[in-house]
Amino acid sequence: MTSSYSRRGALLALSAAAALLAATPSRASDKLLEETVGFTGQVLFLDSKVPALVIGAIRDGQTAVFGFGETSKGSGKAPDGNTMMRIGSITKAFTGQVFAAQVARGNVRFTDRLQDRIGWSVKVPEKDGKQIRLIDLATHSSGLPREVERKEGSAADPFSTLTREAYILGLQSDPLVFAPATGFLYSNFAFDMLAAALANAANKPYDALLKETVLDPAGLKDTLFTLRPGDAARLMQGHNFDGSPLPDVRATDVMVGASSLYSTPNDILRWLAWHLDRFSPDGAEVRLIDHAAYVPRDGMKPAAGLDESGHASAMGLGWIVMAPKGDQPLILQKAGGLQGIFTYTAFAPTRGVGVFVAISQFNFAAAMGMAKVANDLIGTLAPR
Repeated sequence: MTSSYSRRGALLALSAAAALLAATPSRASDKLLEETVGFTGQVLFLDSKVPALVIGAIRDGQTAVFGFGETSKGSGKAPDGNTMMRIGSITKAFTGQVFAAQVARGNVRFTDRLQDRIGWSVKVPEKDGKQIRLIDLATHSSGLPREVERKEGSAADPFSTLTREAYILGLQSDPLVFAPATGFLYSNFAFDMLAAALANAANKPYDALLKETVLDPAGLKDTLFTLRPGDAARLMQGHNFDGSPLPDVRATDVMVGASSLYSTPNDILRWLAWHLDRFSPDGAEVRLIDHAAYVPRDGMKPAAGLDESGHASAMGLGWIVMAPKGDQPLILQKAGGLQGIFTYTAFAPTRGVGVFVAISQFNFAAAMGMAKVANDLIGTLAPR
């Protein structure tokens, strides 16, 4: 007689096989990478029960991408490496790299005050005699709240009230919840201020600065703030917690530092390849600056909003730094979520391995699960 455990195992195997047939793979010459990523994606898709999932990984320059489900209901098209999506707060890691590049060029310093770099007619708040520095913004230690207070936007245009004027009012409202550099609190507010300061210091629009310092050096062609003609046809539909579709809404110009980039799995893997090319002389100083841990968790009060995708040992420039543990090497990681898409990327800078995964529905359990799977996958492909 077949045991219930065996029956469940057989059903899982059949379901996984069906999911694989429905997947869109991007083949790698690294067969182990291909097999490991494909099977990991199958199991994660079945477990998460989301409309669509795409997972990609890079190891020693070889990549593999697998997609499951449908980019939109009834499309019959699984996501692939060229599927466009909102990457949400992974945008912050791009902003951190812009910061690293500007520091490497000598255009700004970590300890520059936000007051001296923002270029707005506003008094930047301080607390207990401590002023907000650029490094505080980049490490979630500024004391600014997670979001700026503003009027709620409509369901059709939820970002419409997230404006420069709203941020100026926010800075004037005595918003600091602790003195800068004394605690951690995850802050979208802070990263939008960082992008504004970097653009002002460079005397150019932030999107141009991002292209010049990050996108072009890594060869990224599909990472952008505004969709081009034809891009919408390959956009992955996001879904709310109840499974209802969410509209793709244009972000406002002031949101560029925290959350508003679009990208594709292939572009993210190209970006990770740039980060993992650790011995290349091109961009070497930027990588060294960008991959460092600047503020250890020890002694920070509070330390809030950083651990959803794995325990934060320290903060880098937008990157959450996870100390080696068990089979996992040191990992730099960042999660994101916007308009019904949850994303996560992580890489081991000394091991040549990185992972990107995205799901097309707001589901916190699935998002935390996919981050754990990605971190474990790094440990599998590059064990200590």
